[in-house]
Amino acid sequence: MPPPGMRVSAIQFSRLHVTIAARLNAPRQSRRSYLVQSLPFSSLNYRGMSSIAEGTPRLLFRQLFEKDSSTYTYLLADLAHPEKPAVLVDPVDKTVDRDLNLIKELGLKLIYAVNTHVHADHVTGTGLIKSKMSAVKSVISEASKAKADLFVHDGDKIYVGNLFLEVRHTPGHTQGCVTYVTGEGPSQPNPRMAFTGDALLIRGCGRTDFQGGSAEQLYKSVHSQIFTLPKDTLLYPAHDYKGHTVTTVEEELLYNPRLSKDVETFKDIMEKLGLAYPKMIDIAVPANMVCGIQEPVNVASA
Repeated sequence: MPPPGMRVSAIQFSRLHVTIAARLNAPRQSRRSYLVQSLPFSSLNYRGMSSIAEGTPRLLFRQLFEKDSSTYTYLLADLAHPEKPAVLVDPVDKTVDRDLNLIKELGLKLIYAVNTHVHADHVTGTGLIKSKMSAVKSVISEASKAKADLFVHDGDKIYVGNLFLEVRHTPGHTQGCVTYVTGEGPSQPNPRMAFTGDALLIRGCGRTDFQGGSAEQLYKSVHSQIFTLPKDTLLYPAHDYKGHTVTTVEEELLYNPRLSKDVETFKDIMEKLGLAYPKMIDIAVPANMVCGIQEPVNVASA
C-alpha cells in the first residue's frame, strides 16, 4: 500500500485493486478490508478502484423507516458520479423490497450494505439484499465477530464514489458498535452527518445490559467519538420511538437526559432503567451474526 499522501496513476491503481482483491480471499484474521485506503481522498474513485477521481460529489440522502422495530435505514449515494454508487446503512429484512425498489427507481448502483452493530430488535436485511444482488458487499465491524464480506475498524474509510464515510468505534451498547461519519473536507457534505446506530439516540442512548454492554464504555465512546464532532453535525440514530428524525451534537450535549450528565450519574441512570428482555433478541442476534441470512424452508420435511 502506498504511503499516505502519495499519488498513483490509473495503472498503479489497477495493480493496487488486484492486490486488495487478493487479500479478500485470505483468512479473516489476516486481512484488512479493501474499504480502507491510506491514499489521499482526491485520488480515489469507485469504478473498480482503478481510476483517478474527478469532480465534486452530489449527495442523495434518504431516511427510511421500519415501523415494527422503529428502525431507520439510511440511503446515501453520489449522484455526480457516472455510476451513482450507493450505500445502505442498517437495512431491515422486512423492508428490503421497498429499499431495492427505491434504489432502482433512482437509478443507483448499490455497492455496500453496512450495519452499525449486531442488532437485537430486528433481523438485518443484508442477507436478503445479497440474495437479490450478489455484487453488493456486506459490511460490519470486525469487533462484532459477525459474518460479513468486509470488516471495518476504527479510522477506516468507506468510499462511495467521491463520498466517504469514516468509521468510529463506539462500543458500549455492544462491543462491536461503530458510528459512520461523512467525510471532512470541501467536497463532502456540510454540515457533517453521523449515523450513530444505538450508541446515541435522540435524547437517549442504547441499553447496556446485554451483548457485552458497558455503561462506562458507552459514555466514553459517545463523548470521545461523537460529541467531539462539530456542534452542527447532524446525528441520525438507528431508532426513534417518539417521532423524531434527527438531532445535532450541540442539542445532545445540552438536552440528552443521560449523556449530558457526568459519568457516574450516567452509570446510575443506566443501572436503574429496569428494561424488559428484548422480545426479538433470541431470533435477531443469531440471524445477524450470520449477516441475516435465513435458511430456506425444506418443503419436503415441513
